[in-house]
Amino acid sequence: MNALNHIWSPLTIKSLALPNRVVMPPMGTNLGNSDGTVSAETLAYLKRRAKGAPGLIVTEIAGVHPSGILSPNQLGVYDDRFLPGLRKLVSTVHETGSRIALQIHHAGRENFFLLSQGKAMGPSAIPSIVFRMTPREMTPEDIQEIISAFGAAAFRAQETGFDAVEIHCAHGYLLTQFLSTLSNRRTDEYGGATLKERSRFVLEVIREVRHRVGPDFPLSLRISMEESIRGGYTAEDMQGILPDMVKAGADIIHASFGTHGSPAGITQAPPEYGPGFKAWLAQKVKEVVAVPVIAVGRFTDPAQADLVIKNGQADLVAFGRQFLADPDFLLKARAGQSADIRKCIACNQGCIEREMLGEGNIRCSINPETGQETTYPLGPAKDPKEVWVIGAGPAGLIAASEAARLGHRVILFEEENDLGGQLRYARKPPYKEGYGEWIDWQIGQIKKAGIAIRTATTVTGKMLEEERPQYVIVATGGRKIIPEIPGIERPKVCDAWQILSGAVNAGEKILVVGGGLIGLETADFLTEQGREVTLIEILKRSPVQKITSHGYMVHTRLREKKCRMVFSTTLKAIGEGKVEIETDGQSATLSPIDQVVLAVGLKPRDELKEALETLKIPYVVVGDARRPRRIFEAVEEGARAAWELSN
Repeated sequence: MNALNHIWSPLTIKSLALPNRVVMPPMGTNLGNSDGTVSAETLAYLKRRAKGAPGLIVTEIAGVHPSGILSPNQLGVYDDRFLPGLRKLVSTVHETGSRIALQIHHAGRENFFLLSQGKAMGPSAIPSIVFRMTPREMTPEDIQEIISAFGAAAFRAQETGFDAVEIHCAHGYLLTQFLSTLSNRRTDEYGGATLKERSRFVLEVIREVRHRVGPDFPLSLRISMEESIRGGYTAEDMQGILPDMVKAGADIIHASFGTHGSPAGITQAPPEYGPGFKAWLAQKVKEVVAVPVIAVGRFTDPAQADLVIKNGQADLVAFGRQFLADPDFLLKARAGQSADIRKCIACNQGCIEREMLGEGNIRCSINPETGQETTYPLGPAKDPKEVWVIGAGPAGLIAASEAARLGHRVILFEEENDLGGQLRYARKPPYKEGYGEWIDWQIGQIKKAGIAIRTATTVTGKMLEEERPQYVIVATGGRKIIPEIPGIERPKVCDAWQILSGAVNAGEKILVVGGGLIGLETADFLTEQGREVTLIEILKRSPVQKITSHGYMVHTRLREKKCRMVFSTTLKAIGEGKVEIETDGQSATLSPIDQVVLAVGLKPRDELKEALETLKIPYVVVGDARRPRRIFEAVEEGARAAWELSN
């Protein structure tokens, strides 16, 4: 019997016949057209995921009313003009054999787009925890209008051919706002001291949707089973109203968690949280209601999901970001090729932070195809070339892999003995093991593809002149910055890479110089070992933003481990057992300090450019060799270098 027989088993929920128990949950993409209609990019993105054989795809949020959209290009369902595109969406997914539900949504007060225009509304005039701006309080007429809008949206979804509809009652949006005392202080029938009293709006929305779609059309309810914030409701609180929600018409409970403002990046689940870490919430649902339940929480492994279903914790399991990292992971598992699955590393750089920070539409840091399905070249290249890829960090490995996939003859050079570049060190700090697993996987794919690899080889201008490759991708990474400071040559001075690799043993009282990601993670690594660490940074604050989930977690751990962090500070001199620093123009001595660890960053290594230009060999510089940044930029640029060569 197939080891994954539980997730492969079919499930019927009213008129919804699912071929398996795997759900691709809603994820924002920013791919919609500027008028909220379905774009060609949206269709291509969902088609690629549907080919991976999930039993059910739940779309990203679709606005039920103009007063609740998060951006102009958010998908809409509040008017018939959206229906032609939504019909295409349905047919695109149905062609693959998967089923699709439309998630209907109203943002309420958690809406920077409308708050900044003074147009956002919520249960009460209480400022958004995240955006710190105040919505207007909804009138009774507003409430009835939005209830009707949810019903009308569900009816449109049904008429358009969707297999089900999902009401978004999670993550701090409007319906959750009515449930929470942190956002609902109403004194009318839609407020109250108890969760049961405050659930009236949600129950009326469910009843209205059920009324509009009839008794047989499946209705999923995505809820935050717990708010995961101080003063918020708990899973035990939610258990008290779940039977009412099912009685009102919910056929499926999608058991999510958290809200806007939840600390610890929990709703974005950075690598600090293990796969399946919130499956217990689905079990809490099953304790009080007898409808199918979807478990969520950073699932990456089909075998683990199978066990969750086998053990009765849930009936279905949602794989979110895993579908971005590898849309074929289910097919690989079913074919017995689990070792070929590219597992999500929970970095959040392309999928969450990119959209949150206004950097563009959805991507994946380790899968360059994601979000670029309409431009992703399938190959083969019209004019295959001999391509040298110089450097085997993330940018070089992806460039070599993509160039070989497209039919080019690739030689990969690395001056070190081992492949992996900076990730050989980045995998060492706490909770970064997944980064190492990914780079090992990527190296394995390079070797499996039969790409020629030359390690311990430094490419020189003479080599280029003698062998004359047709094209060169320079991915030589960055060079460590060594500041010119009196005492820098002392034996107790080393760099972060030497500490992380184990080449240098850590001292006991350590000064880390540099508050970027390398410095923070090195300090995290050292404090985890019980070292006493002081960190200084020349900027007023760390470049690692606390608004990002991993950034929040690292800053929190360093604070809890008593790491002293001093900003607006420069290192002036290193002495015997002490250092001289300057903070905002004021000099000070730190003592005792028995080790100084430099983590002031990298500068590009692009010295081959001159030789390439002299020899007139076409080339492109990618990743840290262009400018030191994140994995996301390295992978994106490495892939694009191979794609553009193949056009």
